[in-house]
Amino acid sequence: MYESITYESILERMLDRIPDDVDKREGSIIYDALAPAAVELQLMYIELDVILRDTFALTTTDRDFLVLRAAERGITPRSASGALVKGVMAPTTVDVPLGSRFSCGMLNYAVTEKITAGEYQLQCETPGSEANGNIGQLIPVNYIAGLETATITELLVPGEDDESLESIRERYLESFEAEAFGGNKADYIRKCDEIQGVGPVKVTAAWNGGGTVKLTILDSEYNAASETLLEQVQDAFDPNGDGMGDGLAPIGHVVTVETAEKISVQVSAAYVFKEGYDFETLENNLKDAVDGYLEDLRREWAETVPVVRVSQVESRILMVEGILDIAGTKLNGTAGNLELTQYQIPVIGGVTVDSGS
Repeated sequence: MYESITYESILERMLDRIPDDVDKREGSIIYDALAPAAVELQLMYIELDVILRDTFALTTTDRDFLVLRAAERGITPRSASGALVKGVMAPTTVDVPLGSRFSCGMLNYAVTEKITAGEYQLQCETPGSEANGNIGQLIPVNYIAGLETATITELLVPGEDDESLESIRERYLESFEAEAFGGNKADYIRKCDEIQGVGPVKVTAAWNGGGTVKLTILDSEYNAASETLLEQVQDAFDPNGDGMGDGLAPIGHVVTVETAEKISVQVSAAYVFKEGYDFETLENNLKDAVDGYLEDLRREWAETVPVVRVSQVESRILMVEGILDIAGTKLNGTAGNLELTQYQIPVIGGVTVDSGS
């Protein structure tokens, strides 16, 4: 806003106020007296510009100032958290002590809970999402007598990075649109957002009669939530399922926590390949292209009812290097869009060549 107010323009305005019969040339007494003041005034206008930029949360506020502004609405940035995974240990007769540390790749994990014989929960010691795709062999940091193999087999609760600037901004602006209080939908969504690993949420009121509330959640990786995450959210809101107010839910709200049903999407089509390419060499790339589209649908799941559209699938496939054209696209054997319910999410089933095309 103050870009036009520079040292030169300030000094010029100041000198214009001096009578013309006074020597105002550079190096004169009056010039040398006014020049330092003009510099300080320019710095003041620069700071005013910074203050003005950080005043509005809509687009320009820096993170530190947006955090202060969000705090006025009771919103605090979410800190990074470590992933919770399932480790399978063999033989099952070995009792792995809680707190035992393992490494997988460049990351370290600690055993936090025994699930059943040979199965344990492990917490990644490094906060953030880096561990979410880390599946494989575990190596004990210290010797455990009798242990032969240890493997991470499943991500139970995704780790999360420090909340991004845009996410804080979005939550702050949304706080003006829907006031969260007393167990309304906005209140449930806000409280779900504060639980590690929880992503999009759908709140269904009175789904099983008056006083019942259903929370349908995905994890923060936009996949169906694990049983472990469902249990954590259930325990947080209504641990006994009796609506007695022992959790975050208000007294009288009987809360049921579920996740969305996964609907496998199988894509078949007739492909025209560029020279030097064929289906075998591009199958994984085609699958990744479709999977990227389905992930986009899952990201929007909280606000929409998913529809897997043939046109969008074809558009993503045509972006794959080596694909010249595509025809006869079918989703789960049907030549048309695949419409899901509000409690379903699409996941990749595979891509095949349509032998009938």
